[in-house]
Amino acid sequence: MVVPAPRRTARVFPRNPVGSALFMILFTAGLYVVEAFDAVTGGALDQQYGIEPLEVDGLDGVLFAPLLHGSLAHLLGNTVPFLVFGFLAMAGGFRQFVVVTATIWILSGIGVWLTGDIGMPPGAESVHIGASGVIFGWLVFLLTRGFFARSALQILMAVGLFLVWGGILLGVLPGQPGVSWQAHLFGALAGLLAARMVARADRAAVVRA
Repeated sequence: MVVPAPRRTARVFPRNPVGSALFMILFTAGLYVVEAFDAVTGGALDQQYGIEPLEVDGLDGVLFAPLLHGSLAHLLGNTVPFLVFGFLAMAGGFRQFVVVTATIWILSGIGVWLTGDIGMPPGAESVHIGASGVIFGWLVFLLTRGFFARSALQILMAVGLFLVWGGILLGVLPGQPGVSWQAHLFGALAGLLAARMVARADRAAVVRA
């Protein structure tokens, strides 16, 4: 017999929307503080803590690159989806949000580290920064969680999200200079994995109960 996911998995908005919104606002404000400091130092953070593919020294970028942006315009472009998707991803509770975000954050970063120089001219090096990998991961998590959880309400929200934001998924394809399609691709794949992990864990919790 197929066991439906528990009620909390079927939520589409956080149980505490005010607290969740405040958390995401503070999280986003932190990105602006980092960007302001980076601008003052002439982009030193970007060069030192971005992901440098296949370089051991560039591995710390897996942890720090999503906090960095190449310019204020880059950060502004990420701000609205970061706020919206992050807020909606908290529907399953803060603990689930942390697990989902960490899964996306780490796996997308490792994917970039392994493949970030694909398509680069011979001898050229790249440094990857930005929160877009996390954003793509959250979006794909939100688009697919309802199918894994068998939640009609979440699927309905996924349809709405796709109609509004689905076009950005084309960013997983290479082609636009200066854009880390690898971060988008591996963030999206990590979001899919996170959605499946969450649904399976919640069903297992129901069976144990």
